[in-house]
Amino acid sequence: MIITITNDEGIISYDVNTIKDDGMRANASVMISKVSQIEVITEALNFAGATHRGNLETLLKDAPEAVVESEEETVDEDTSSEED
Repeated sequence: MIITITNDEGIISYDVNTIKDDGMRANASVMISKVSQIEVITEALNFAGATHRGNLETLLKDAPEAVVESEEETVDEDTSSEED
C-alpha cells in the first residue's frame, strides 16, 4: 500500500508493504485505517453541519418576525475644544 503524505517539507510517498519489521508494518496499517476513518467522519460532519445551516437559513427566511434590525453605530465627535 502506497501512502502519500504532504507536509511542510513537501510530498513524500511511502510503500508500507516494504517495511521489513512486521510490528512496524502492522502499526502503520492500523494508523492508516484510523486516519482514513477520521477523515470520513470529518467529511460527514462537515456535510451534516452545512446541511443544518442551510435548513436553518431557509427556516429563518420564512419567519420575517425573527429579523433583528441592526442599529448603525454613530460616533459623536467632540466639537468643543478646551482652551488653557
